[in-house]
Amino acid sequence: MADEPLVLGIETSCDETGVGIVRGTTLLADAVASSVDEHARFGGVVPEVASRAHLEAMVPTIERALKDAGITARDLDGVAVTAGPGLAGALLVGVTAAKAYAYALGKPLYGVNHLASHICVDQLEHGALPEPTMALLVSGGHSSLLLSTDITSDVRPLGATIDDAAGEAFDKIARVLNLGFPGGPVIDRYAREGDPRAIAFPRGLTGPRDAPYDFSFSGLKTSVARWIEAKRAAGEEVPVRDVSASFQEAVVDVLTRKAVRACKDEGVDHLMIGGGVAANSRLRALAQERCEAAGIRLRVPRPKLCTDNGAMVAALGAEMVARGRPASDWDLSADSSLPVTEPHVPGHGHEHGHGHGGHDHVHEVSKENLYS
Repeated sequence: MADEPLVLGIETSCDETGVGIVRGTTLLADAVASSVDEHARFGGVVPEVASRAHLEAMVPTIERALKDAGITARDLDGVAVTAGPGLAGALLVGVTAAKAYAYALGKPLYGVNHLASHICVDQLEHGALPEPTMALLVSGGHSSLLLSTDITSDVRPLGATIDDAAGEAFDKIARVLNLGFPGGPVIDRYAREGDPRAIAFPRGLTGPRDAPYDFSFSGLKTSVARWIEAKRAAGEEVPVRDVSASFQEAVVDVLTRKAVRACKDEGVDHLMIGGGVAANSRLRALAQERCEAAGIRLRVPRPKLCTDNGAMVAALGAEMVARGRPASDWDLSADSSLPVTEPHVPGHGHEHGHGHGGHDHVHEVSKENLYS
């Protein structure tokens, strides 16, 4: 245990200030400060509000994580941080904090990819990721099908949403139904008491000529909104539970169908589902059903690890250290559109792998421990 890398991870891509501490593939602490209540009155995340909330929560959340893990900052082997994608201002708070801690401690800094982190977090629950792994990532900002042969260096996008992400559609339909924000959990709750076959909502991009792995939820969102408006215009009561169940079924039907198809086409016998929408109970149930029928092993982390958290960033950081990936330079910047093909941001002149680079830059500028 003791020789496994001990890494602190910082996640600030959206409205959660997440700080996790991982030793190898063992989770020691997962502290989260959410600003979701501050955004609820606006019906969505306000970037400036999120950035300010991260500033206020950062140091207390890091201190809470260190306390929960029973370690001091000096014990760490590295500091990992989400460098992108995400909200630029929010990412900047996390990247700046991670630089400050890493510099003061004389430890290597790893800027990692938010989406690759969502895949890697499953190691904390189910052990080492099989290679290759097919991953379906569904959240408020992303709906992606990704094939990873090495989570630290090789993640290939097979398909993505061409308009609204799945989580975004949940939020918008919840708003039309006056159910509040965020929409995912509340629609999931209402859907359990509704009939998923009550209303035949469209399944986007499922025609024979459509891109096999891309997603589109904009048409579905419009169709549901118009159906609700027509009911209200006719003076009829909107059956919230049936609408929730039918809408949810349309989303998870497409997500699981395309994910299983990608596994079959690529010859991959594992499917990992991550991201905030992976906490949805119907998505989990239908994915399990379809994977079992297709002989595919399903891996889904527990709901708390599906939503944005620092543990996932620490998990990927620990994997970077374990595999000898080069650390990031001090001029690491937040990249709101960091492509998933870059699981991490190595220092200038460093290719993936070993050789010169690694941790050397840390000790060139930080000969002693500045942290006290």
